[in-house]
Amino acid sequence: MKKSIKDLGDIKGKRALVRVDINVPLDENKNVTDDTRIQAIVPTVNYLKERGAKIILMAHLGRPKGEKNPEFTLEPVAKYMAKVFGEEIVFIPSVEEAAPYVEKLADGQIALLENIRYYKAEEAKDDDMTFANELAKLGDFYVNDAFGAAHRNHTSTAKLAKVLKPAVSGLLMEKEIRCLSQALDNPTRPFTAIVGGAKVSSKIGVLENLLDKVDNMIIGGGMAYTFVKANGGKIGNSICEDDQLEVAKAIEKKAQEKGVKLVMATDVLVTDDFSGNGTNKFVKINEIPDGFEGVDAGEDSRKAFADVIKSSKTILMNGPVGAFENPKFAEGTKAVLAAVVEATKNGATSVIGGGDSVSAAKKFFKAEDFTHVSTGGGASLEFIEGKVLPGVAALDDK
Repeated sequence: MKKSIKDLGDIKGKRALVRVDINVPLDENKNVTDDTRIQAIVPTVNYLKERGAKIILMAHLGRPKGEKNPEFTLEPVAKYMAKVFGEEIVFIPSVEEAAPYVEKLADGQIALLENIRYYKAEEAKDDDMTFANELAKLGDFYVNDAFGAAHRNHTSTAKLAKVLKPAVSGLLMEKEIRCLSQALDNPTRPFTAIVGGAKVSSKIGVLENLLDKVDNMIIGGGMAYTFVKANGGKIGNSICEDDQLEVAKAIEKKAQEKGVKLVMATDVLVTDDFSGNGTNKFVKINEIPDGFEGVDAGEDSRKAFADVIKSSKTILMNGPVGAFENPKFAEGTKAVLAAVVEATKNGATSVIGGGDSVSAAKKFFKAEDFTHVSTGGGASLEFIEGKVLPGVAALDDK
């Protein structure tokens, strides 16, 4: 286990240098359109504030590629955060100018540093610690609460933790690690994983790692058609990775050897127009006519998926089971999520792991309906694959 801010002693008057993930979407007028990530860091910031620390937040926005591009300034985010915290957030325009701003901070005051990705050294792949040492001068201890960026081996997410000590996790980071670890390493059984999304290739690591841990695996979404084709089925114009057919067969074989029940769709909703305005009909998954593509789990499949989910005690979802962005193709994903919500109400532990599954979960339900909704897309994917996240590894052990 890693140390968290709860393991720190008296921090009154100390400077907390905190890496957060507030890479939020903005509209053309620079208004925040979804503040989920900002709300997620509130507990950590308030914890530090209540104990009288001076708080200097570091974050990135978009991909300015190491250049000071005003399009990616964090200033509008600082203004928005002032409303969330009910006080002015001191905006620090650059690392070079930071020292006098930090010196003036009162105990419990919050500052936000300009976009850390304005500096090429932030994303540099070398071992040069110059930038890390420069940042370290701004704090007395380091906190990483940016789970969404924990899979990046960047200066502010990993290198800094090696030079500024103590280096501990924030409350969000701690919760992410705890919930994902508990689901993967110590699940109450039966344990079911729902793996969806378009490509087998992007989920091979996830499928491989989960087959060693789960009792049931539901495979949905676009990747299912690669499995169908590998077994000689007709998939029409459905998405398929021909170079992954052998991989699909190997995954089926491994599931059989491990005694894992693989649950695949038996029927699907197909369309001859991806916009949804053409002919949409239900067919067997291995009998999709030419000119049609599968876009959602069919009615029988939804029921089969739901039955497995409702009888589970731990559920991990990574990826939707259809093209849910279009309301006409969203019913399968909605049905799966509804089953997860029902299982959660009945005492199951449910973890929604990153990316599109989170978008779907928030579109159709509330975050509180699940045990945990991960804030990290790529980070949760790599965690579920069993990879070591640099931003977590660099923190102090308990």
